[in-house]
Amino acid sequence: MALISLKEAMFITVIFAVFSIASVSEAASEPIVVFVKGGCFPMGDTFGDGGSDEKPVHEVCVSDFSLGKYEVTQAQWKSVMGSNPSKFKQCGGDCPVENVSWNDVQTFIGKLNTQTGKSYRLPTEAEWEYAARSGGKNEKYAGGKDLDSIAWYGDNSSKQTHPVGQKQPNGIGLYDMSGNVWEWCQDWYDESYYESSPKDNPQGASNSEDRVLRGSSWDGNAATSRVSNRHRYDPFIGHNIFGFRLVRTR
Repeated sequence: MALISLKEAMFITVIFAVFSIASVSEAASEPIVVFVKGGCFPMGDTFGDGGSDEKPVHEVCVSDFSLGKYEVTQAQWKSVMGSNPSKFKQCGGDCPVENVSWNDVQTFIGKLNTQTGKSYRLPTEAEWEYAARSGGKNEKYAGGKDLDSIAWYGDNSSKQTHPVGQKQPNGIGLYDMSGNVWEWCQDWYDESYYESSPKDNPQGASNSEDRVLRGSSWDGNAATSRVSNRHRYDPFIGHNIFGFRLVRTR
């Protein structure tokens, strides 16, 4: 059996260490995604306790897509952008990035796509709700009826974000779809959009002043944490309750 010298062994060890560090760094910037089998579902206020913009309940069909298992983290954002805008930096790299605007997220997506050679985007509002409902099931919250077991919200968050993936996932393995941070969607917001929404893969209003957010946050309550609840905000403005997760298309 051939033996290698101490010098050769040290060289191999250094090369292996450099390769391992690079691999970890590269992997840290990319979201882990869950395949979501498309289908049809009743979108909107199926429990009868929502706002007027959640009505009427209407059938929507979405195609297959792959969605982030977790909200994009502070470590992932910093790996791509070189800095961390979050207010809750002390929460750590595994906590969701926040304090980002919709426009900031578009810049992040552009850089991530260039770095990885893949294609990421924000989910549509319909994709988001379908995934939050564990593939279109009639669920009030993302994963069940016990909000404390699935979400960080006003009653249990100690008024801050928490590392992703600590609560129970929903039925298709997605974490924190209710609570932790509001999640930006691709759509423009229209209060009456459900009155004229197309059935297949709706893309939201053609134009508006605000973009859609879903899922509520560490500062929310049981009502805002419902999977059908809709929120909107100026796409130029970030907040420490705003984050996001991504769809990968290829």
